[in-house]
Order: sequence, then structure tokens, then C-alpha cells
Amino acid sequence: MLSNLIGIKLKNRMKLIEKDIQNPIQCQQNIMNKNIALAKDTMFGNKYNFQQIKTYNDFSKIPLSNYNDLRHYVEYAQNNKPDILWPGKTNWFAKSSGTTSNKSKFIPVTKESLELGHFKAGKDMLSLYLNNNPNSKILTGKSLMVGGSTNINKHKNSYSGDLSGIIIKNLPFWVQWKRSPSMQTALLENWDKKIKNIIQETKNKNITSISGVPSWTIIIINQLLKTMNLNCLREVWPNLELYMHGGISFANYQHSFKNYINTGEINYLELYNASEGFFGTQCENKNSDLLLFINHGIFYELIPIENECEKEDKIIPLEGAKTNTLYSIVISTNGGLWRYKIGDTIIFTSLKPYKIKIIGRTQSFINAFGEELHEDVANKGIQHACNNTQSIICEYTAGPLFFTDKSGCHEWYIEFKKPPRDINKFILSLDNKLKKLNSDYAAKREDDILLKKPKIKIMKENFFYDFLRNNRKLGGQNKIQRLHNNRNFLSKLI
Repeated sequence: MLSNLIGIKLKNRMKLIEKDIQNPIQCQQNIMNKNIALAKDTMFGNKYNFQQIKTYNDFSKIPLSNYNDLRHYVEYAQNNKPDILWPGKTNWFAKSSGTTSNKSKFIPVTKESLELGHFKAGKDMLSLYLNNNPNSKILTGKSLMVGGSTNINKHKNSYSGDLSGIIIKNLPFWVQWKRSPSMQTALLENWDKKIKNIIQETKNKNITSISGVPSWTIIIINQLLKTMNLNCLREVWPNLELYMHGGISFANYQHSFKNYINTGEINYLELYNASEGFFGTQCENKNSDLLLFINHGIFYELIPIENECEKEDKIIPLEGAKTNTLYSIVISTNGGLWRYKIGDTIIFTSLKPYKIKIIGRTQSFINAFGEELHEDVANKGIQHACNNTQSIICEYTAGPLFFTDKSGCHEWYIEFKKPPRDINKFILSLDNKLKKLNSDYAAKREDDILLKKPKIKIMKENFFYDFLRNNRKLGGQNKIQRLHNNRNFLSKLI
């Protein structure tokens, strides 16, 4: 009965969602004005004269920032000082170490950013899914949430941990009722113990949906099937209907998931959720483009990227967006992040409504020889090579390898779940696909003069998992950066 009521309430949110879609610029203007008005008497607001900000032109005089620029404000807030980046005291901080950095970031999470951001976006995501799938049964069972591996730590009078842990601690009762595993297991820091507990707690439950970063979800599924001596996930959870994923490209993992679900189909839903905010969701079953959430407490700006450089002097608000142009995202949030560069690159595939594709990270590219290889093209190249050679990968990373004559190649470190029979065919397929997708890459590969054929190092089983374990970065949002423009990370791997 309660599940039916929740389903009806969620479906009825479509009216509000459609209203926002019809008035995106007004929504954005309202968010900018509201956030500025609320924060005008904070330490940050006083420094940058928030009381004088009336227009976007005024707003654009606030300097662009990264985490290091805001670090000292965050530290003040963590020490229980009020009215620093956002009015009142901020009690929660999402610990995020990024893709490869060893330095932790503590992203402020306020009551407003939870309720009007993450939780509202979560409800809108479910509303869109239920309206697209009217016969859905996901609310009849539980959702397995594969979160981070950091427990909640107290820092004087504030708390820090993975965003997933913070969200679990603050979820409404009806979501707590529908989620699995237990809170005690979800907040475990020991990832190996966490996996064992998740399997024990969920193997006999009616799991109808799963959410989590693909790389870590696959580890749990592998261990689950091995423990139960089964081959298909439907033998464990016959009513499994939906897998919600985000954090990294799903393209190179989808084949693995199809192997796990070898009877029938399940639905896949891509999410754009991060410590800084819940930015978007896939809104059509057969189209992976993401609907940008434009009325969830976040004001967006866009920096055009040209020749691998961010053109900060050309920054624009959302209303200036153009399709098929590469942008770096800047956000100002009701969590107290102001003109904050989150490091993600996107393109818009539609402006009515605003839909995007995530291209990669601003630091995830190779341009050592002028080839301008981005993460999305690399993912497509790897996927094509896997399809051509009936192989499956677990993880990969790549960077330049320099030769003494100033030429070089791309060196790929790949861990296969199912290796190709002919690695040279794999290399040829990858190389040809990259040439086809990227004219700069093709030009530099011309006649094998400057950029030579890729080299591949096949890594042993669990190589990347062990690397993350040794660097105490198991689970959750921790992941391997795909592309590097120098040898630093590859040397560290070796």
C-alpha cells in the first residue's frame, strides 16, 4: 500500500518537472538571486559585496575558484564557525579525493543542498523513470545502493565522509525503508568486509534495482555469483529491473553487465551525481543524453574549451550555451560553492530542454603530440576494439610514451576480464577507430612519423584494484583517471 502511494506521489512530480523545463532561464535567474540574497552576510559574501549584486554582470565579478581557493573558508566552517560560505553552521562535509589526487577535499553539504539538491533531484529522477516505464515494479522491492567505503568521521562539531554516507545518514524514512544494505554495512570503511556483508544481507532479499559506480558494482556482483556458485544475477534477484550508474563511462562495462543478466533484459539509467551536487539524469530509455537539472539550487556557468585551454574570459551563463561545443562546468550552489570549477567537461546535445553528454575531466586527455585525444573518444575506441575482438576489459589508463627522436606513441595499460585472442588485432581496431573519430589523432599518425602505433601493456588480474587498495582508495567514488598528458601517473603505477 505504502509503495503504491509513494509511486503515485513520485509520478505526479512530472508537472513540476515539466514546468521547470519550460522556464529554464527564469529558474536559473531565481537561483542566482536567491543564493546571493541568502549568503550576502557571510564571510565570503561580505568579501565580494554580495549586497551590491543585482545582475549576472555583477555576479561575474566574483572570481572563479577551485578547491584550493576555497580551502581556508572550508576549514573555518569545519571548525564550527557560522556564516562562512553559507548562512548558519555547516555540519556535513563530503570527503572527495578526486580521481587520482592523494589530497582529500571536503565539500560543504548544507541542509539546503541536501533537500533542494540531492533529494529533490533523486525524486525527479525516479519520477522520470516511472513515467517512462509505467509498468515498473522497482518500488515493490529494495534498492541495493553501492556507496563509498568511508565511515562518518567527527571533526570537532562537524562530520565528514563519502557523500553516499552523508546521504544515507539524512535520507527520508521511506527511502531508508526501501534501501539495502543496513546502515552499519553501508558505512563500513573496510571494503573487503563491506562486500562480504552486502552479499550476506542482500542475497535473499527482493532487490529490484542497483545503484553505484560500475567498476565497484561489478566487483560485488562477481563476488556474489562466485559465493553462490551461480552464473546469472537473475538467479539471485529474479525481479531485478534497473541499474543506475554514474561516475565513469558505462560503455566499457555494459558488456559485462549483459553477461551477468543472461536471461531477459534490465534497464540502465545514467546519473550525473557528485559530491558537489546532483546535476542530471537520463530521461529517455533509449537515449543516454542527460537532462540537466536546472531548478535544484545550482547556478551554472560554462567555460568554452579551445585547443585544450579553458577560455575563462569567454565564460557564459546557461542561456548562452550552444550545442556540440566543449565546455567546462562552473557551479554556484546552495552548499556554499561560488563560481566553482568542478573539472568536468560536457557538450550540449539539446537546448530545449537542456540535455548534455559528459565528455570527461578537464585533466583527462592526451595532447603530447597535438592529437587532442579526449576521454569520450578513448572510451569509444576501447569499446570498438573490444567488440571487434570479443574481449572484455575491467579497467584501463593511458598516457604518452616518448622516443629519443621526439616522436612517440600512446601507451595503454589494460586489465582484461576476457583478453583478445589476437592483441595486434585489438591494437589495430583501437588505432583505426581513434583515427576515424579524431582528425587530429589521424593527422599525427600520418605515415607513422610523429605519433606511432599504440602500445598495450596487459596488466594482471586485479592490478588496478590492488593499486587502489595499496593507496587506500578502495570503493565509492574512487576511480582510475583514464588519460594522462605526461608519464607521472603511469610511472607510479609501475
